[in-house]
This record gives sequence, C-alpha cells and structure tokens, in this order.
Amino acid sequence: MKQVLTQQEIDALLNAMSNGEIDEDTLMSEEKEVGQVKAYDFRRPTKLSKEYINTLFMIFEDFSKYAGNHLSTQIRTNVSLKLASIEQISYDEFIHSIPKFTLLGLFHSTPLNGIQMIEINPQLCMLIVELLCGGSEAQVLKNEEIEKKSFTDIEIAILEEIFKTFVSAFENAWKEITDIESKLDSLDTNPQLLQNMSPNEPVVLVTFTATIFKRNTFINLCVPYVFFEGIIDKLSFRNWFDSDKNFSTIDNEHLQKNIESVDLELEAFLGKTTMTLSDFSQLEVGDTISLDQKITEPLKMYIENQLFSLVKPGKKDDVMAVEILEFSEGES
Repeated sequence: MKQVLTQQEIDALLNAMSNGEIDEDTLMSEEKEVGQVKAYDFRRPTKLSKEYINTLFMIFEDFSKYAGNHLSTQIRTNVSLKLASIEQISYDEFIHSIPKFTLLGLFHSTPLNGIQMIEINPQLCMLIVELLCGGSEAQVLKNEEIEKKSFTDIEIAILEEIFKTFVSAFENAWKEITDIESKLDSLDTNPQLLQNMSPNEPVVLVTFTATIFKRNTFINLCVPYVFFEGIIDKLSFRNWFDSDKNFSTIDNEHLQKNIESVDLELEAFLGKTTMTLSDFSQLEVGDTISLDQKITEPLKMYIENQLFSLVKPGKKDDVMAVEILEFSEGES
C-alpha cells in the first residue's frame, strides 16, 4: 500500500519543489526505478550460473578441437570446427530453431541422466558423404545445391560413423570433470516427432561453426539440464583446477601412451611435372614421363603435409623403402 501524506507534508514537498531543493525529473525517475520489476520467464528458468557457463566454454572448446581433428582424418579434408555460443533455452525452443528435416543423433552418457542430441543439417551431411565416397571439391559443391529431402539406408550407415566421432568427442571433453561412457542410440530425421523431453524442459544449446571448402555451416549440441544435476558442483573453476593437482604419474604415462599411438601420414615424393592436355590424352601403357627430380638428388619426405626430412629411395625385404639422410630445419 502506498504511503498517505498529511496536508502539512504535501505543503512542505510543494515548497521544496518550487524552491528548487527537489528536482521533479529526478523524483519521477526514482519513482520509476522503485516501481520496476524484472520479468521472470518460468518457461525458461536460468539453471546454470555464469561461472558454470564459463567452465562449459572451456569443456566444449576441447570438444570442438577433438571432433574437428578426428573429422578431418575421417573425410581426409581440413575441417575447422569452432565453438560459437552456449545458450540456456527450453527444449521446445531448440526443436523450433532447427530445420524440420535434419539429422539428429540421440545418445546417452552413463552414469549421468538425460538424452543428449547432436544436430547436423542435410547439406553438411551430404557434403561429408560425398567426400567419404571419393568426391572432389567441385563435385561436392555442385551437389550441395541440390535440396535433400531424405536419406538412403547407405547414407545413414555412413553418417552413423560421423556421429559416433562426435559422441566420442563428447565423452573425451568431460574426462577432466567426470568419467562418462557415451553411446549413440539412434539417428532421427524428424525432430518434430521426438517425445524424449517435455517442451518446457531446460536445456543447454551449444552451437559450433563448421567450415569445409570455405563453406560455413552450423552443428548444434543439445544437453538437458538433468545431465548436469549430478556434477553441478564440479563445474566451478576452483574444483576443476584443484583436480589438476591430482594428475598422477599413471595419468602422465597414459597421456604419453596415447600421444605415441597417434597415427601420422608419411609420404615420400618422387617428383612432379606438367604436360598439356593433348599429351595427357595420348598417354599409353609403357610411356615414360620425365619428372623434375634428378636421380642424384634426395627425395623430400612429408609428415602430415609438413616437410620432415630428405631421404634416399631403395628397397628392404622386397618392398620399397627410404633412408633418412637429414632432417629439415627444426626437426630432430
């Protein structure tokens, strides 16, 4: 209830305003500030604090690096995957923010609760399928313009392996917080028909930008709030960094073992040359092609497209081999 002023108080207030002791505009603005009420949307409750969101940024930065590197290896094309945003919204808002026809991967993470989802749009899905099936950049970009309305069983089988890569990246991203075992449950193309969550259930939407052949698109990761309920305290910076102090010798040995088991692509180049289209069209079996490499010069050997060393070609045990002559600058 508003306070009722006496006539004496009213007269004193009017005199103060007329004498300039009280500014009318200031009085009105203060009244508005007192009366302001911050709206609260009960359909979109904010569950995670800013500190926890900052921790999630660090976790999903690791996710994007892991997934991007493994996806590049799978499709043999450079893939740039970067974290774009993290939002707290409702499940209904997530479903209505993605295309009606898209590809959703549903998976769970034991022992935590809830079903997590990864959404990849049809254009990116078909680009990946084309690359995995041997398509060139020109073919991929040409076919990308074709509107996709359904996936064949073969395409789904191919894309399932891609989704498993993202699920593995999700499991790996949480290893500093807690041990989980993530498993892909199913793929679905119609998000409107999914009934695994109530419309108003709060979720965390993580959006990534994916770049292939200078084409940008988005990949979405939807994580329900119930997933975080068992580990909410572990999302604080203090608990996370304190856990790093317990990095044992066994952990170091395990990390070293994993690093040493990483596969690297090694290539030795005999040389190169150029020819006209006319000469190329007349090539026959038995023809000799001269390269720019002299037989007295060592060959260049590359690891992951980076010059590693100079080598001498030969054979060992009836197979071709190379002998390292010297390392390139900066290698040892």
